[in-house]
Amino acid sequence: MSRHFRFESLHIWQEAVAVGDDLFNLADTLEKRKSFRFAEQLRGATLSISNNIAEGSGDDSDKEFRRFLKYARRSAFECANIVIICQRRGYLNTEEKESCYERLDILCRKIQNFRKALNK
Repeated sequence: MSRHFRFESLHIWQEAVAVGDDLFNLADTLEKRKSFRFAEQLRGATLSISNNIAEGSGDDSDKEFRRFLKYARRSAFECANIVIICQRRGYLNTEEKESCYERLDILCRKIQNFRKALNK
């Protein structure tokens, strides 16, 4: 019998992991360019998105789950800020920035919509 955690079936967690893969690749690129602080900060914020979704899903209370989803969304905003700064510093071209930025924006909207659905 195959077991899994509740969060694994959540589309927002799956999306967060997929976006996270791209942001981790970006962090690897930043590290190669000796931008260690940007890489470290981006990895932490990226991991925090899916971690908070997973952690919140383990609670029996929708109120608590909404709180963790809020943290996940904030971490996505942090990633967006890092991406903007990286582009301004010349670590990303405009196309790379826009691609990351758009995926983070979509993820933020999905997290927010899921939070609202838990209120009902």
